[in-house]
This record gives sequence, structure tokens and C-alpha cells, in this order.
Amino acid sequence: MARSIWFTCLSTRFASRATWFTISLLEIRNLVGLLSVMEKTRVAIVGMGTVGTGVARLLLDHGDRLARHAGRILWLEKATVRDLKKDRNINLPAGILTDDLSSILNDREIEVVAHLVGGLEPARTIMLQLLEAGKDVVTANKALLAEHGEELFDRARALGRTIAFEASVGGGIPIIANISQCFSANQILSLRGILNGTSNYIISQMDEQGADYAVALKLAQELGYAEADPTMDVDGSDAAQKLAILAHLAFGVRVRWRDIYRCGLEAFQLADLKYASELGYRIKLIATAQLRSDGLELHVSPTLIRKGRPLAEVRGAYNAVTVVGDAVGDMFFHGQGAGQMPTASAVVADMIDTAAGRTDITFRRLELWSDRESKIELLPYAQTTGRYYMRFFVADEPGVLSQITGILGRHQISIASIIQHEPTIDQQPRKVPLVIMTHEATEKAAAAANDEIRKLPSVSNECVKLRVTEGGK
Repeated sequence: MARSIWFTCLSTRFASRATWFTISLLEIRNLVGLLSVMEKTRVAIVGMGTVGTGVARLLLDHGDRLARHAGRILWLEKATVRDLKKDRNINLPAGILTDDLSSILNDREIEVVAHLVGGLEPARTIMLQLLEAGKDVVTANKALLAEHGEELFDRARALGRTIAFEASVGGGIPIIANISQCFSANQILSLRGILNGTSNYIISQMDEQGADYAVALKLAQELGYAEADPTMDVDGSDAAQKLAILAHLAFGVRVRWRDIYRCGLEAFQLADLKYASELGYRIKLIATAQLRSDGLELHVSPTLIRKGRPLAEVRGAYNAVTVVGDAVGDMFFHGQGAGQMPTASAVVADMIDTAAGRTDITFRRLELWSDRESKIELLPYAQTTGRYYMRFFVADEPGVLSQITGILGRHQISIASIIQHEPTIDQQPRKVPLVIMTHEATEKAAAAANDEIRKLPSVSNECVKLRVTEGGK
């Protein structure tokens, strides 16, 4: 049973939160003795939204457990908010909550700050202020790192400070630490991931419940998985920001996330999920980093993955990442990619590592977003290769199939399989779905062929082209 024990030797301000357990006198003496000799690391939180509240809850309710891991007490000194009157569903000890950022900046005893402000501004300015004030920073803001990582990390190094960011990608999944540290003996060969829980939840609802996109999106918003404006989630931008961070860690490349090709959920319809299932696949929004002999392939796109592969079976708002290393082989990471406590777990773990001094060692050694950039070249998206799923609505008349296969042949695209359903009795005009699975082809050839087929008089303008992956995880 988890036990959170508060002692007057720590502070009388927690007396109202005391919980009594039947434990031995020896246990009490040992724990009191351990905590009484531990030093305090005073910490603060900037931004008490959903994640910030979760971080505060862990710091206050499980101080003894955190102290055992950190070797020192993480003492929550301040938490800044914009609106002091807002209900935050947490009882904070008196004197912690404030709307004055300077109370953190000017307090020299506060050493570590959880920076939990979203967006680019004022998030960027606040982080720079914290670094200038001599604070080590822990952040969950992936957009800020993807956009301003170089500036922020250079400034932290110049000031002798650190930035930890495990919670910025994958929520509670420890993917940052694993790629930057645990895989250090490997050349990472590929990364594939479901990096956005909102889009995966929507796809899961469409696939499993037969809901159309609008219905699935509305449900995601009602459950808090999607924002009122879900654009960044569903168009692939959020996943591209996270992929830019992972690619930097794994391959040393510095790539602007806006330069990563991305295609979102608008690229396919409910019918495509059904046709993919007939072929033995599921569709997922996949962020891909693939090291090839001629460079690094980066993109975010809806992708067909064979049923039974771990990525294909990731449901709901979960995230997952597969990593292939030349020494370790295939690895698979799966868990909640968002939500209050999973993300707070990653933030507090970084706070522990920072307080214990581990972050300082890795931060200085890794030299992230520094001038020590990899010589790996990024491949233009048109030069990437893969298999493709193509779906057209075509006139049910002689010669149409030969026209389409002829175009594919001229573009050096070989066909692996074809599905053509009979038209329904009342379907007018007589248009039928035609699904083609290709063998390996370049993106340039596949896109050109798809555009040429779209212009045929016998083909409706509604054409779908999706990537297919089979190997690895």
C-alpha cells in the first residue's frame, strides 16, 4: 500500500493533510531519520493547468517517495498562475499559489522550475527569464522546443543551466531518455510512432465504431482529447513537432518541423478504413524517421500497417513508438501520450533527475541543439520510397482498368493487388471503388501517377493515396 507520511520536522503547514497508518516504531524512526538529514531542493511550477496541477499533486502527496529517488526533498515553494480565483481541484498549502512570476525569478533558493506554459509566447520569454534568473528548467512544451530549441539550449549552456524535456514527446512514455541515453551504443536505423493521441482516438472511433470523422472528432472534444480548434492534432503538425525533436536526438539533425512533410486525417475517409481492413491492414497516423543509404527520410502521414503489428493495435488516445537500433534490434514503447498524471509523471521524473544532478551531466555531454550537427542529409520527400494504397471511384465500363494500369506502368509502378467491388443496384451513375496496392515506388512516381489517373474522364476527382508499411514493428 502506498504511504505518504508527513512529519512536523518537515513543516507544520502539512499537518492538515496528515494520513495515519499502522506502522512499526522502527519504520517511523528510520524514515524520520532519513528525511531529517536530507537537504531540500526548492522547486516551483509556472502554469497550474491540468499538468501543473498533477505535478503539484505528486510533489505534495508523495514527497517521501520522491525524496528516496532524488536523495533530497523536492520542496514546492511557489506556483504561479494567471487567475488566482480559478478552481484548480487541489488544496495547496498557504503561500504557494501566486500570480507574480517575479516571486520565483527573484527567489534565489528556488533551483528547479517546471515550465508548464503552452504555445510559443509568452512561453519563450518566460523560459529565458527563468534561465537568466539561474533556474534549471523542466518543460513539457514540444512546440517551443521544435521552434526555438536552438536559441533556448544555447542560452542555457551559456548560463550554466539545464533544460529537461521528457514530457514534451509521448506524455508518460520515457522515449526521450531511452533515445538520448539508453540507445547510445546504437546507430538508430528507424523510428516510427503514433505521436498524437487525439488523432489516434478519432481513427479508433472511425475504425471500431463506424463513426464518421465529424462524430469521432466531436466525441474526442467532449472527452477532452481534442481542443476546440483541433487543427494541429489532425493535420499532422503536432506529430511533426515531436518528430523533429526525436530526429534530433536520434540522428543529430536539426530540422525545422515545418519542413517535414505532413499529411493528416483529411487524406482518407471511413471507406478507406474498411478497404484497408479487407486487405489485412489498419490505418494509423504515423510519424516516420528512416535512415537510408542516401539520407534521412522524415514525414508524417496516414499509413496502412498490417494487423497484428504492435503499432496497428494501438487504440484510443494512446501513443506508441518503435525504435530499431543496429545493436539492440526492434524496441516498442507504448503508453498514455497525454493526460494529467502520465505527463506529470514525466515532468516530476525530470525534476528528480535535475535535483539529483543527473540532468546536468547528460545536458552538458549531449550538446543538444548545438553546433555539433550531424552530417546526415535530409531526403526530399519526393525521393522517399515505399508501397502505396490507391483508391479511386471509376466508371463501371470496359477499358477503365487498362487505362489506370497503363499509367502506373509508365511510371514504373508495379501492382501487388487489386480490389474492385460491384456497384450497388441503385448506384447512379455506375461508379465503383477501385483499390490498388502497389509494390515499392518513389513518392515522386506515385504522386505523378495518382494525379494523371485523377484527370481521366472515367475517374471521379476523389482519389486517395496512402503509404503502406509491413516490416519491423
